[in-house]
Amino acid sequence: MKTFNSPINSSTITGFILLGFSCPREGQILLFVLFSIVYLLTLMGNTSIIFTVCWDQRLHTPMYLLLANFSFLEIWYVTSTVPNMLANFLSETKVISFSGCFLQFYLFFSLGSTECLFLAVMAFDRYLAICRPLHYPSLMTGRLCNTLVINCWVLGFLWFPVPIIIISQMSFCGSRIIDHFLCDPGPLLALTCSRAPLMEVFWTIITSLILFIPFLFIMGSYTLVLRAVFRVPSRDGQKKAFSTCGSHLTVVLLFYGSVMIMYLSPTSEHEAGMQKIVTLFYSVVTPLINPVIYSLRNKDMKNAMQKILRT
Repeated sequence: MKTFNSPINSSTITGFILLGFSCPREGQILLFVLFSIVYLLTLMGNTSIIFTVCWDQRLHTPMYLLLANFSFLEIWYVTSTVPNMLANFLSETKVISFSGCFLQFYLFFSLGSTECLFLAVMAFDRYLAICRPLHYPSLMTGRLCNTLVINCWVLGFLWFPVPIIIISQMSFCGSRIIDHFLCDPGPLLALTCSRAPLMEVFWTIITSLILFIPFLFIMGSYTLVLRAVFRVPSRDGQKKAFSTCGSHLTVVLLFYGSVMIMYLSPTSEHEAGMQKIVTLFYSVVTPLINPVIYSLRNKDMKNAMQKILRT
């Protein structure tokens, strides 16, 4: 493998090598088949939620419109990594271009930021529905719902451009090898000619903000929701409230639990294998199981899907 002893900036470097999952050729083909199936199932599951919400008029409420938008986001989130991963399994060189690497970097983190914001908005919707039920229709209007959705997309895609552009302008030394299946800040910063402590601190700050602010908002919302639920005298009322919130809270815990391990300190010394497994979980596995969680734990969604299958 050719290495570079002199600095290489963005004008001279041709690309990086994504090692992905190191295994024999037969294993690469097996992984290609496995992740192709996972990708197709993810697309089918999230598309089915979008179609169900559009088809059933009873689901034209803020809660389900947010869920449909969230499923649309999940489709693009998994698409930002898996197609390139599949191509990498069949590639001999495993090279990704410099521009392709940083485009994936930007899309992956922008979509992840948008997901954090969407989860916070969905928690806010549940808070209004359970804690302010009489005022809910007048508070969570269609206009407000659309405004929140647009703001999530816009803010999510405006959060990371500056640091990613700065990293792309750094000089890279040594090998071009990234021991990961995607372009990630930790391995990329490790390839720079000299450490950039200010950039590392800046990255940690902005990543922590986009993680912790929505997360604290979600936890605060659900603290108020749980307090309101336990005041409901009826067991059936409590069960119904838990059923509407349980699926969303499960998704929040799965996503945040794995993301916080990885990105609060992007240059920390995680083992490469553990990095790949944790990243794989929140970027590929959670978009796969989210439709299952929402469809199985939500009675209205389950009934609507069953009605579609019978028609």
